[in-house]
Order: sequence, then structure tokens, then C-alpha cells
Amino acid sequence: MLDELLAVGAATAAAAAVYVAAAAKVVRQYERGVVFRLGRLRRDIRGPGFTMIVPVVDRMRKVNMQIVTMPVPAQDGITRDNVTVRVDAVIYFKVMDAADAVVRVEDYRFAVSQMAQTSLRSIIGKSDLDDLLSNREKLNQGLELMLDSPAVGWGVSIDRVEIKDVSLPETMKRSMARQAEADRERRARVINADAELQASKKLAEAAGVMSDQPAALQLRLLQTVVAVAAEKNSTLVLPFPVELLRFLERAAQQQGPPPGQEQEQEQGQRRTGQEPRAEAPAPPPQPEVQGRSEPRLPRADDAPTLGTAEQPPAVTGRPERARS
Repeated sequence: MLDELLAVGAATAAAAAVYVAAAAKVVRQYERGVVFRLGRLRRDIRGPGFTMIVPVVDRMRKVNMQIVTMPVPAQDGITRDNVTVRVDAVIYFKVMDAADAVVRVEDYRFAVSQMAQTSLRSIIGKSDLDDLLSNREKLNQGLELMLDSPAVGWGVSIDRVEIKDVSLPETMKRSMARQAEADRERRARVINADAELQASKKLAEAAGVMSDQPAALQLRLLQTVVAVAAEKNSTLVLPFPVELLRFLERAAQQQGPPPGQEQEQEQGQRRTGQEPRAEAPAPPPQPEVQGRSEPRLPRADDAPTLGTAEQPPAVTGRPERARS
């Protein structure tokens, strides 16, 4: 009798141990337990810690309540200004209602991923290329609103959406580089023209001051010469007035060669065996006869004149006999 009682007690203890092992569940701090009893959802969501369920009758499913970081695969699309781009993004979301995340959608992670891809393609088609490159905050907000509307019904809250990278074709990259270079060149030319205008105004003021004080121009010239002479590898060329050169040349011609130069020329000719050149005597001056002219004889082809006689011109000096 005692043996039978001990056997029954041991069997009962083993059954209780198995029951407790099957019924005992541990829920972590970042999880929530959703219990289904005979397929029906129980509204009491099990919190973190130790909990018990009815074995075989109850089924518990644990839901992660942490923020999930999910990368969105790169999507190819055409922007509103007909540019082909490839955009990828990242989405941050978390489960707010564990029961809705389990009951209302089969797999909330897959659903959020597909919704993010379709929304990203839609936002690409509605935006311009400049918005994708420079106005990403506005696009991120629009993408977040597009995802948050259906996700609320799934018990999921979209925390943040960020566009990571925008890949452009090589031809578009080169075009944008040329555009940026042209814009830089335009600004450089404008700045250079402004500088030239300011410099011309200052030079005009300086020219006005130098015109009042001519000595200032000479001082400026000397300063320029000193600045150029500081460089060892440069040749200094000073401006020389042409009028001064002509004046010196005329003065040298009037003075003639120096006396010692003629003697040196004669000595050089004697050394070479050449006789010194004798200067040809100047021809005697001929007396000038003022008003002297030869009378012209009449020719046969000359037309006769009536009532006039050709008179020889009057000459001064020795009278000559008129030829008939």
C-alpha cells in the first residue's frame, strides 16, 4: 500500500513538473507576449518577466519592441526633369501595438520594407534632381508621411526615414561639373572686372595728383626702377628721350671730329701702306649773274605775231650782242 502511494506521488510530481515547464514563459524587457487561447486573441498582453500560460491550450508569440533599422534597397527611377537616378535609403521604425503587429499583418517587417521601396520610387518621380541633391530634409519628411499612414494600422510607428545616396550617370556628373566650372568662371570674371574698375578709379585719382606735381611722376619712375633692380635675373631698360639723342647727334656733327682723330687716321694709313688721301681743292666760286638769260632765237614753226617785236631781255653786267 505504501509503495503504491509513493508511486502515485512520484507520478503526480513528475506531471506537475512537466506542466510547469510547459506553462512557464519568460518575457524579456524589450519584448511583449501576445497570447492566443484556442486561436482567439487574449487582450491581456504579457509584460516582461515570468508568466504562465495553459499548455496545449494557449500559444504565446513574442514581439520585439525595439527600434528596427532597415535598409531600403536602391531603387532606379526617373525624376520629374527626366534624369535617371538610383536612390537608396534607411528607415527606422518600432512596434507600438504588439497585438496589431501580430494580427493585422502577416509579417510587419516585410510589409514595411515593401512599402518603403514603393514610396521611395514615388518620391523620386515627384521630385527634381536638385531637390534630391540639396533638399533632402523635405524629401525625408514626405517619405516619412507616406510610410506612416499605412503603418499606423499595423501597430508600427515610423520613427525616421533618411535618403542615403543618390547615384547619377557619368554623363550627368560631367555636365554638372561643367556647369559648376562655368559658374565659378563667371563669378571670377565678375570679381576681376570689379577689381579693374576700382583700380582704374584709383589710377585716375593718382594721375590727377601726378599732373599737379610733375616731380611725383619722376619719383614713381625711380621707385619702379628700384623695384625692378631688386631682381637679379632681370635686365633693366631705362626709357631715354629721343629728342635728347637727336640734340647730341646734331651737336657732334657741328663740332666735327676731334683733332687727334685725323692724326690717328693718317698714321693708320701709313702703317697699312696706303697714301693719305689728299683732299680735292674746292672749286673756285663762280660769280652769279642775276637776271642773266640767253635770248631765244625764233624758230620756223613759231607763229608770227603782228605788231610786236621780240625784245631781248635786259641783262646786268657785260652787254652781249644780240644774235639775229
